[in-house]
Amino acid sequence: MRIGFGYDVHAFEPGDHVTLGGVRIPHAQAVRAHSDGDVLLHALCDALLGALGLGDIGQHFPDTDPRWKGADSRDLLRHCVRLMHEQQYRVVNVDLTLLAEAPRLGPHRTAIRANVAADLGSSPERINLKATTCEGLGAIGRGEGLAAHAVVLLAHADSHARPIPR
Repeated sequence: MRIGFGYDVHAFEPGDHVTLGGVRIPHAQAVRAHSDGDVLLHALCDALLGALGLGDIGQHFPDTDPRWKGADSRDLLRHCVRLMHEQQYRVVNVDLTLLAEAPRLGPHRTAIRANVAADLGSSPERINLKATTCEGLGAIGRGEGLAAHAVVLLAHADSHARPIPR
């Protein structure tokens, strides 16, 4: 078994939407980023790479490389999943937390979990998604941006670990 933790943060800029978990969500601002700025998927990529001992998202997809300008973060995640499969690991579970004053995740929770599960080759029941505000404290609390935490548990594909009951 391997565990990985990831974190990402992005500031807001003028715009009309944010992308979270591969879902385009209408919002009064956009995220300032080299790629699409999907903090949930960037944190998840870092968690996967950390669990695999393969560095971080910046090493694999540097913001100095024009190939990644405007990149779809689901493509970045699928690349990390290929690396996971190469090392013969599978996802046991994922726990994602969005830190933001807005937008609200409620109406988009099912679609985000479905996207993440599809990209990981897992089931939505193994993907947990939470959201919290910062109660007005700090840059996120002032609505200047958003952040995400991700934790992932991986098992080696040939392990005989008992499945998690549902």
